[in-house]
Amino acid sequence: MTTRVAVLGAGLMGAGMVRSLAGAGMEVTVWNRTAEKARALTGAGVRAVEDVTAAVAGADVIVTMLFDADTVTEVMRRALPAAGPDTVWVQSTTVGLAATTRLARLAEEHGTAFFDTPVLGSRQVAENGALVVVAAGPQGERAVVEPVYDAIGSRTIWAGEQAGDAQRLKMVFQSWVLSVTAATGQAVGLAEGLGVAPLMFLEAIAGGPLNCGYAQAKGRVMMAGDFSPDFTVDGAVKDGALVVEAMGVAGSNDGLMQAVRQEFESAAGSGHRADDMAAVVHAFRH
Repeated sequence: MTTRVAVLGAGLMGAGMVRSLAGAGMEVTVWNRTAEKARALTGAGVRAVEDVTAAVAGADVIVTMLFDADTVTEVMRRALPAAGPDTVWVQSTTVGLAATTRLARLAEEHGTAFFDTPVLGSRQVAENGALVVVAAGPQGERAVVEPVYDAIGSRTIWAGEQAGDAQRLKMVFQSWVLSVTAATGQAVGLAEGLGVAPLMFLEAIAGGPLNCGYAQAKGRVMMAGDFSPDFTVDGAVKDGALVVEAMGVAGSNDGLMQAVRQEFESAAGSGHRADDMAAVVHAFRH
């Protein structure tokens, strides 16, 4: 039987996931707070609705790809009563540890199986169906969600069975990607300030042990000045706060992440909130 998937959220990541799911032959219903974004995805295998309860009615799997925990909670409090008894919830929004516990409890209250499923990747990666899916959830329900994961991702990492197991790995990943992006912005900004061509920095690390594909990609975005978003500065600020929260749970020194987050906040405050996270370079330009 064809898997019926309700995707709640049609933003940078959700849109690509919708297309990948439809491309895999699934019946996809998409809902977004801004209805125009959902309607823009209507096509073969995809229908858009303006009522979130209509989106989840009859769905085998609900995928939430929204901005933050508060949004997910508000939307799913309305949606879950309309879900069927066998519906599975794939929660892909990056929400951190404490919020995942609350969301799993909300799912339990409605008798809905819950999969903690953050993803690794950007808008373009989502469009290509090549996300890395990080998942945690009950063994007995995995056969339901695995076709969804295969459609949106290049591979799936099973982090455990308990809600929060996957978000823990996502926090580790975000601590790295935010730090690398900010460090690249610092290097590019310093090069410019010293009258050094930033491209020389990227050429200097290329091919050696210090090279990093992500630094090469984001560094070139910074030099080109085209900050069309793959992942926004606003998202980086939000996720930075979640990483700091996770460090508190771990008892880890959060000094570096606090500094990194401050630079993203600086870029957001100077008008780059909706730009790609590479716009953090503006925090290092004067």
